[in-house]
Amino acid sequence: MRIGFIGLGIMGKPMSKNLLKAGYELVVSDINQAAVAELVAAGAKAAATPKEVAAQVELVITMLPNSPHVRTVVLGENGVIEGAKPGTIVADMSSIAPLASREICAKLAEKGIEMMDAPVSGGEPKAIDGTISVMVGGRKEVFDKCYDVLKAMAGSVVYTGEVGAGNITKLANQIVVALNIAAVSEALVLASKAGVEPEAVYQAIRGGLAGSTVLDAKAPMMMDRNFKPGFRINLHIKDLSNVLETSHEVGVPLPLTSAVMEMMQALKVDGLEMEDHSSLVKYYEKLAKTEVKR
Repeated sequence: MRIGFIGLGIMGKPMSKNLLKAGYELVVSDINQAAVAELVAAGAKAAATPKEVAAQVELVITMLPNSPHVRTVVLGENGVIEGAKPGTIVADMSSIAPLASREICAKLAEKGIEMMDAPVSGGEPKAIDGTISVMVGGRKEVFDKCYDVLKAMAGSVVYTGEVGAGNITKLANQIVVALNIAAVSEALVLASKAGVEPEAVYQAIRGGLAGSTVLDAKAPMMMDRNFKPGFRINLHIKDLSNVLETSHEVGVPLPLTSAVMEMMQALKVDGLEMEDHSSLVKYYEKLAKTEVKR
């Protein structure tokens, strides 16, 4: 299967490299020409527009910041819809609003083009080593056809239902991740202010019920003062905006998510929106006038 990949950012670039490593032919496009050149050097072919990408492939993967970007790339001028043939599959691996996924899917269906929403979780490290989790919405027959391609980039690929279900699942994931990071931050700031080594607390609790992937990924970053982005604060704000918009549409109050959203907004005001979301600890450190470090 010949694959197109549009969006070579923090996640898209390593994901596309893993497809090349798996032996797939790849046609790539991005506004960042340095990223395109890097993929071409690794064996991909470049295309100038999404339309040109779609005209050459059976499957188009998009990995873009948010709903408006996906709409433009897929449905806009020189977009995927202009180059794709009937039967082409679009797998949008961006994290966008579920309603947007369904609307884009409906427009593509008018042209006989299939679509899946297949957002991912795991951040840059897991994108690099090919162990991200992929949650997929769409027709089951289309999912089955693309499973091996998705698995070449991921440790886990799970079908969750019709189009939109993938992004609903991702929103649920982002709630759990955000609240976990907030909980880890609270715990380590408490320990530090009370005079207990945060490293000792981390080692003591990680093997018990409080242990989690988030704890193991983010506590060391907090203690090392390493806030190089694997997943930026501004992207988590975007995801939580989609969470809250969707929750209001379906009538589900989310008080804890709303609270963490405001914490992240406060970090953005402090100019930290480009840091890793483990920077949430800085919100608590500022309140407690202490710092979590080894």
